[in-house]
Amino acid sequence: MTRPLATRLARPCAAALCAAALLVGCTSGSDEPSSSATGRSSPASTAASAAPVASDRLQSEYQSVVKNVLPSVVQITTDSDLGSGVVYDDRGHIVTNAHVVGDAKKFTVTLVTGGNPLEAELVSSYPAEDLAVIKLSAPPKDLRPAKFADSASVEVGQIVLAMGNPLGLSGSVTQGIVSAVGRTVSEGAEGGGTGATIANMVQTSAAINPGNSGGALVNLDSKVIGIPTLAATDPQMGAGAAPGIGFAIPASTVTKIADQIIKDGKVTDSGRAALGITARTVVGDDLQPAGVAVVSVSAGGAAAKAGLKAGDVITRVDSTAISTMQSLTEALAAHQPGDKVKVTFERNGSSQTAEATLGSI
Repeated sequence: MTRPLATRLARPCAAALCAAALLVGCTSGSDEPSSSATGRSSPASTAASAAPVASDRLQSEYQSVVKNVLPSVVQITTDSDLGSGVVYDDRGHIVTNAHVVGDAKKFTVTLVTGGNPLEAELVSSYPAEDLAVIKLSAPPKDLRPAKFADSASVEVGQIVLAMGNPLGLSGSVTQGIVSAVGRTVSEGAEGGGTGATIANMVQTSAAINPGNSGGALVNLDSKVIGIPTLAATDPQMGAGAAPGIGFAIPASTVTKIADQIIKDGKVTDSGRAALGITARTVVGDDLQPAGVAVVSVSAGGAAAKAGLKAGDVITRVDSTAISTMQSLTEALAAHQPGDKVKVTFERNGSSQTAEATLGSI
């Protein structure tokens, strides 16, 4: 279980440097004639001439990706906030973070390609995954939808470019790598955050800065692999971000949620596991979190079918100790609807267990 080390930035992602190391040859010190005597290139001169070629090729790839994708990244402005978004289709749908749109219903959208600001309205927001879709009122004919990657193809070590509007610097591009995949991360609910716990996130060395949330994390195939959303914080650094640890919602989650919102106006199948309860954190005699008290049970839900009742205090899911609502949410995020879990709970002073078949949010 991943610790909730990340916190939501009000207007996040920029990037950390990814240094490309070039192989440099050296002479062996043997008695073989030098290149000037034989007319052949020495290993050192061959490597030296190859280095600029490799560097130029990588630079060309970067520039090609920027040319292909940056026109699909927009700036979203509300009355009180600023963030980024990604053009989803040619009908004017734009995907972004739920915390970027906040409570707003209308937005001003600025394209990287220029022109007058465009008006947009909220289609729907889904805070449980910190995603939202807005739609341009009058989409221009030359709108450039982004292409989204298959999340299963994302691998640690891949070079990625982060595109967005950090600190209001429109159309900024920076670089990093995929540092890890499959992270479960919780964002804070303070300062306008959704408090979401999101599974399977992509960890990147690209730094996340205010204004980059909702933008694009892109591979060298010019495909979006994720939506930058969170920056990690180190409690020992106070409120400061931990450098080089950022998180993006994976493309598979983005497309699944966006497709449903565009088709139905809401999320009809979250793919998120749930017990079917409302609950709250309780504290023990030492005033420390001691479990999650069930406030109510949804009729026909997973908890009801397993025999849980209002007043029960959940203390464990399988082998994972549960002390807070956040720890319960993280434990459930690791499962899929239909999974069977063993729930340990306290009732009338005694510990009991029940097997629950998880439902869906």
